[in-house]
Amino acid sequence: MRPLRLDMSGFTVFRDDTTVDFTDADFFALVGPTGSGKSTVLDAICFALYGTVPRWGGARGIANALAPSATEARVRLVFESAGARYVATRVIRRDGRGNVKTGNAGLQLMPAGFDVTKLDTGMSPDDLGEVIAGTPAEMEQAVLDAVGLPYEQFTSCVVLPQGQFADFLHAKPAARQEILVNLLGLGVYEKVQKQATARATEAEARVTAVDRLLGGLTGVDNEALAAAEAQVTAMHTLAAAVEDAVPELHRAQRTAAEATAGLTALDAEIAELDAVRPPAGVDAVARAVAVARGEIADTSAAVALAEEREEKVRGELAGAGDPAALRLLLRAHTDRDRLAGEADTLRTGLVTAEAEHTRAVEALGQARTKADRATDALEEARRAYQEAQTADRAAALRAQLTAGDDCPVCTQPVHTVPAVPAGAAVTAAEATGKAARATADAAARLVAERDAAARELQRALDRARDRHDQLDARLADLDAQLADSPGSAALERELAAVSALQRDLDEAGTAVRAARESARRARDGFDTAEDRLRAAWRDFDTARDRVARLGPPAADRDDVAAAWAALCDWATVQVLRRRADRVDVAGAVTEAHAAAEAARDRIAGLFTAAGLAPDDDPARGAAVAVERAEAEQRRLTERRDQARQLTEERAGHEHEARVAKTLAGHLRANNFERWLLAEALDLLVEGASGILRELSAGQYELAHDKGEFFVVDHHDAGLRRAVRTLSGGETFQASLSLALALSEQLAGMSTTSASLESIVLDEGFGTLDAATLDTVAATLESLAARGDRMVGVVTHVPALAERVPVRFEVRKDARTAHIERAGL
Repeated sequence: MRPLRLDMSGFTVFRDDTTVDFTDADFFALVGPTGSGKSTVLDAICFALYGTVPRWGGARGIANALAPSATEARVRLVFESAGARYVATRVIRRDGRGNVKTGNAGLQLMPAGFDVTKLDTGMSPDDLGEVIAGTPAEMEQAVLDAVGLPYEQFTSCVVLPQGQFADFLHAKPAARQEILVNLLGLGVYEKVQKQATARATEAEARVTAVDRLLGGLTGVDNEALAAAEAQVTAMHTLAAAVEDAVPELHRAQRTAAEATAGLTALDAEIAELDAVRPPAGVDAVARAVAVARGEIADTSAAVALAEEREEKVRGELAGAGDPAALRLLLRAHTDRDRLAGEADTLRTGLVTAEAEHTRAVEALGQARTKADRATDALEEARRAYQEAQTADRAAALRAQLTAGDDCPVCTQPVHTVPAVPAGAAVTAAEATGKAARATADAAARLVAERDAAARELQRALDRARDRHDQLDARLADLDAQLADSPGSAALERELAAVSALQRDLDEAGTAVRAARESARRARDGFDTAEDRLRAAWRDFDTARDRVARLGPPAADRDDVAAAWAALCDWATVQVLRRRADRVDVAGAVTEAHAAAEAARDRIAGLFTAAGLAPDDDPARGAAVAVERAEAEQRRLTERRDQARQLTEERAGHEHEARVAKTLAGHLRANNFERWLLAEALDLLVEGASGILRELSAGQYELAHDKGEFFVVDHHDAGLRRAVRTLSGGETFQASLSLALALSEQLAGMSTTSASLESIVLDEGFGTLDAATLDTVAATLESLAARGDRMVGVVTHVPALAERVPVRFEVRKDARTAHIERAGL
């Protein structure tokens, strides 16, 4: 697997859209300060492919993929594997409740020669190629098929994450063995052992099944086969004899069938002729038609007379005048007499009402005069009261005046104080004013009462005058309407005459309807008689058609009774003649059936002699017997062949069961797997020792004993040291050696189809001294120079970064991380 391009958006520290182009970066370094996001680039590669990252601790840590406060993260990786290009995409989203889930995941096979730079033009997912996986569940197998490595092997051989670099070096033997089993795919041998056991069980079951089949294949010896062949010969002999005898039987059967058919036809003719019978009442049918025709003529004449009478009365009624107009004139006479009386009464009432109204107006004038005098008296009393009040106030002030002082009212000097009058004028004036007020109020009430009475009389008078005018107008209209009237008595006589004519017309209409109903019933009777006559002729034609082939006489179409009589007489004669012929025909039928039965008995004897039951169809029975005999012969032959084949199959199943049992026994002890692991560990340690000697300038090499790793120190007389005693730099060198050796040799040792086209190291190069760092850099340069894989490192050590031709500088500000390419 070789990454070509990585696109990130909202992924951990990369909030903004970020692209890393690895297209021509055969040897690159991700450089930058600690915490800037260098390792996040490797996390994005792992996440795009497998949906998880080693330092998340499993798939449940998916929430770590979202940048803080971001609601969506997108990662897209374009990579090559085994010469094909793929694009892997994963999208995660945070819902309204804060839960983070995978929103989309897919893997597509890109077209050959696809230009990766086209991704910057905003292409739709449909343009990227064939969809191999479209859901997170489908991604696991699709990525494994494309990359050739499961997640654990990928993070041990291609992308070596920070913090897990030395896991393989320090692992316990059992854990290391499990890692090698997973990396090398040695679990396949356990599957082979299980499949071998299952195949052995299946083969033994098939042997048992074959034995049961062989047990059922009995009676297939030579004697049985010879008996079957003799039966075939006998049945062929029977078939030949039957074939010779069948034509005679068929001729006898045809003769009997023809004779029987002749007798049946003769019986049918006798039955048909004997069934010719005239219907009941055929003689009365023609008479009923004649009677019905006469009734039609009589009722038609009655209808004509009734209609003539009705027309005559209708004409007299039309000349007698319009009864509605006569009734209107008569009603007008009645209305005029009533309205004239009402007008006379109303005129008398008008005279009385006008007199009453005049008296009311005069009384109202008198009341208004009295009210005016009462009002003047009240005004005079009010003035007297005011003068009395003035006089009383002057008297009250006199008590306060002193001669020679100023007046409190006019501020003039008072020369002489006037004497106070005896008695109070105000009291007398107030009593006079109250009496005048009472008189004025009484006068006003009287005026109001008489004014209301006068107004009511006026309204009544106006209504009477209006009604009088209406009556005069209506009487004038009635007089004009009745100007040419002959009078009430004459109008009543004319109306009586019209009513009499109307009654005559109603009686004439009733008579017309009754006559028409009689005519209708007469027509219905005639139609019924005609229908009966036609039915009689249809019955006759039907009966004659049944025996038409026998030559009946011609029919008289004018008299149905005579036609029926002639046909019945002819049928009687024909029945007698055919009954005489039937005796000879019945004898011929008996002889023909006897001959057919004799031929049938001869053929039945052939079947009995052959040991078979007779068959109603001898030719078919003989053919079936031959077929059954031949089928039995074939069945015996096939059962013998089947027994031979089953014997051969049983030998094969027994051999297969022995081989599968042997293979399962060898694999069940795990000896083969342990041998493979030991060989793989030897090769791995040998390769890692060569790399470690180069990195340590010949000081160290790796060794193993019973699954434990040791370091041999050649600068200390070949001292063997446990790997856990190594310093940080020494541990890095040993771990790097194992990682490079594991990456180098996995393709040759693994049973999978992994394509190891890249390796990326994310570990602390800062723990190395200058010399060791130079050796590590030279080793990586040599590995990259071979050109068979991409080599990448993650470091913040400038001395190492400067020796890498392509550098991706990662920096981080307060919002997001950024990546810029430097170097070649």
